[in-house]
Amino acid sequence: MNTIERILHELDERTIAQGVGIPHDEARLSYRLSRNTVSDFREFERTIADYYNHHFIRCVSHGGRLSASEAMGRAKEILEGEYRRQGGDLVTAYNDAHDGTHGGLRAILDLLANQLKTEAIERHIRGVFDRYVQPNSWEDKLELIRQFLARCGQDLSSSVRADQPERYARDYQELIRAYMDALQRTSKVLRRL
Repeated sequence: MNTIERILHELDERTIAQGVGIPHDEARLSYRLSRNTVSDFREFERTIADYYNHHFIRCVSHGGRLSASEAMGRAKEILEGEYRRQGGDLVTAYNDAHDGTHGGLRAILDLLANQLKTEAIERHIRGVFDRYVQPNSWEDKLELIRQFLARCGQDLSSSVRADQPERYARDYQELIRAYMDALQRTSKVLRRL
């Protein structure tokens, strides 16, 4: 198996699901809620911090725990970002958890889980590129990116220019995001079938 085939194997949707996605999904499933609402903001903070630590321990640190304030801060950052994209903020997230609207606390924890999973998939993809694309060899980087674009370019968004591999060889973050978007689009289509 040559280098580009190894890269594509490690970036295959099934490989990513088995190695990264399923453990994150199982972490979410293993966290039990006694109810789908919180009584006040402190309970909201405690719950999101506890959930963040639960997920972090199972999927990121494999045993190491964050302080409650660190876990709470990270959870709040995620929720703030996700709710801002929808025109809300952290107070909107709290209101959903308090009132049980828009899926209540369960949906809040789903948001946290999905973001942690997305970050892990992104790290996995970056790790694959970092493992196989030697940063100190411009020619090797350029050739691997060229091969990757030739094999996967048609699945990526139209903003990715397959005719400009040097653009992505310098910094392949845009290419990673485009590949993640393509994986998500493919997953959605396959789920509908």
